Amino acid sequence: MKIAILKERASGETRVAATPETVKKFAALGCSVAVEAGAGVAASVDDAAYAEAGASVGTAAATIKDADIVLGIQAPDMKLLMGAKPGAWVAALFDPFTKRDVVDAYAAAGFEALSMEFMPRITRAQSMDVLSSQSNLAGYKAVLAAADAYGRAFPMMMTAAGTVQAARAFIMGVGVAGLQAIATARRLGAQVSATDVRSATKEQIQSLGAKPIFVENVAGIEGEGSGGYATEMSEEYQKAQAELVSSHIAKQDIVITTALIPGRAAPRLITDAQIATMKPGSVIFDLAVAQGGNVEGSKPDEVVVKHGVKIIGYANTPAALPADASALFARNHYNFLSAFWDKEQGKPVLDEEIGNAIRLTQGGKVVNERLQGA
Repeated sequence: MKIAILKERASGETRVAATPETVKKFAALGCSVAVEAGAGVAASVDDAAYAEAGASVGTAAATIKDADIVLGIQAPDMKLLMGAKPGAWVAALFDPFTKRDVVDAYAAAGFEALSMEFMPRITRAQSMDVLSSQSNLAGYKAVLAAADAYGRAFPMMMTAAGTVQAARAFIMGVGVAGLQAIATARRLGAQVSATDVRSATKEQIQSLGAKPIFVENVAGIEGEGSGGYATEMSEEYQKAQAELVSSHIAKQDIVITTALIPGRAAPRLITDAQIATMKPGSVIFDLAVAQGGNVEGSKPDEVVVKHGVKIIGYANTPAALPADASALFARNHYNFLSAFWDKEQGKPVLDEEIGNAIRLTQGGKVVNERLQGA
């Protein structure tokens, strides 16, 4: 069983799908691991470290030749996969809803595409969940980036020259990224508040020492969708939420938005009119900017200044922490394959629950139910 790790070629992608740690673990399962030269450089892993861990290091062609499984961060271009075994598995991020042409191409080529972002959010799959592991780091990095862009200090400081007031930080969306953003902003000394459409997150917000900001007495407050994701709210709820946010956001120094709905454009949380109410020098970090943005006017990898407010957001936030993001993503890959490892067959054998959830293509066809008719 040969596992291939190619160098990521997407613009701005600094992560790598395996580390020396996971190479050793795959070797213990009886696999051979091939890594393309230079694959880990941006994540502070040199070729010598892979070789020392037991991987063969070489050209892309040598790496992919006769591969049974290809592990990636983002789905490799089809031309890079030529030479892999027929029906080889490719496990990576596919962005299936917006890149359907890529999925169709994989099907036509006979590869079995496994979309890691489709990993179900169930207890036994938590250690395989790349969206959670990467969102955790993204929430942390968002606060650090906002703090760097903010022209003032975060914590309250009592000095001989006078008192510096603590920054006010507002986190919109309390999923994995939002919770980490709350914790990070608190550690930096900010006064933190947070909101979400799911009422169950109130206790989570309070447990981290932040103040919950919620719409009350409006139908639809639960907001809980499948797999722990938020769903779109009713028109009545959206109106009430907009009014609440407008009054609260005007008092904030830092705002972090994190709202995403799988398979759809990111919901608009902050309008230009709301930005205009904020104090000059305030900062908004839009974690959803690559999916259309939660903030009106936000642009990936650009600093947009509107009404004296800086609006920032990265096209690929986890890639700003390449070493740790790679380590977590690589462990997700290993946890996934090892959980289904069949010793007798010497390969992983997926069950229906997880296999059907993440498998996009098989036998020359697109087989995932979520993509049928899409």
